[in-house]
Amino acid sequence: MLPMLLMPLLLTESTPVDETQTYKTEIKKQVSGRYLVALPEGYETQPRKRWPLVLFLHGSGERGSDIEKVKIHGPLKEIAAGRKIEAVVIVPQCDDGSFWDADSLLGLINVAERKYRIDKDRETVTGLSMGGFGTWDLLAAAPNRFAAAAPICGGGNAAKVATYAHIPLWITHGDQDGAVNIAQSIVMVDALKAAGASPRFDKIVGGGHDVWTNVYNRDDFWAWLLSQKRTKR
Repeated sequence: MLPMLLMPLLLTESTPVDETQTYKTEIKKQVSGRYLVALPEGYETQPRKRWPLVLFLHGSGERGSDIEKVKIHGPLKEIAAGRKIEAVVIVPQCDDGSFWDADSLLGLINVAERKYRIDKDRETVTGLSMGGFGTWDLLAAAPNRFAAAAPICGGGNAAKVATYAHIPLWITHGDQDGAVNIAQSIVMVDALKAAGASPRFDKIVGGGHDVWTNVYNRDDFWAWLLSQKRTKR
């Protein structure tokens, strides 16, 4: 005979095994990673000022353990060339073989908000190629968090765009991109327009995969990105 302690675990004729049960619970996961940060000129001398945040997501070629790779493209390259970006610029790095994870990125932003003086109403995200996909995914995961976004040669889930159609978007893709077909961006733009949005879409005629260089070195791009403020919903 089984011990009485185990008796309640046995199925009997009266156990409702054919009735669907539901549950809801909250789970937490630990995330970690590495990133570089560039603080704006005047950050140290203006201790009461809060600054915009620019989160930059690199492409697949910059994955790995060499953090210097994230300086190859994007805002850190621009800063090294002399551009003054009046924002806290956060640039994380993915491990080899991994992809951008929205939960991990949101955790990084939470850490950055505690560590740096960031204006939570002026948080933006931009990324190229794999980072373009990561940008779209991050918007879907946190549709009310960002002031603006600029995905370059990426793509996402068009079924989710209605949740973040209120966010200003500057989308760029080359029509001769052999790595990520421009159709990936077009379907997102069309879905946004169907949801009532008016995204900026730069279709670069003759442009291949690397159209981001001519985006990140534009003064008007940075002026646009840093001028945005979150729409409260």
